[in-house]
Amino acid sequence: MVAVATISIVVTPKDLRRENGFTYRPLAEVAALFIGIFLAMIPALNILKSSGGDLGITKPWQFFWLTGILSSFLDNAPTYLTASSLAQGLGLANEVVGMPENMLKAVSAGAVFMGANSYIGNGPNFMVKAIAVEAKIRMPNFFGYMVIAAIILWPIFIAVTLIFFRS
Repeated sequence: MVAVATISIVVTPKDLRRENGFTYRPLAEVAALFIGIFLAMIPALNILKSSGGDLGITKPWQFFWLTGILSSFLDNAPTYLTASSLAQGLGLANEVVGMPENMLKAVSAGAVFMGANSYIGNGPNFMVKAIAVEAKIRMPNFFGYMVIAAIILWPIFIAVTLIFFRS
């Protein structure tokens, strides 16, 4: 991806970028935001690692739903780190990257799948909505989208829970 981005920067005429109003400012803003988020998370992650077992979340299905609910309103990366730190705090055997494999699968699936529960849980949801609104296509509001997502997705998430994360 870095190679493709570099090629794009080199071969795209500067006039075209200027004409489109391209700047690196949004990229710098997002980078600064994420650096701040991850720096602010370090103490909380350490607390979760050291006392994760005290919260009563010990089963894969609990990690799937906890991570999913967080992912519905936060970006996947901080959500994944939060749930991973909590799982690592359990101190269970048979560990893969500091947690049991079934916990890793539950955390990963929850973080990825449930971001679709809201416009803000999954960046592309915002983009699709913006494109549709610009094209004069009627889109549901924030809560309307969540209701539609719940009707369609929650039965699927319940099935995923029962099939993959029951134990």
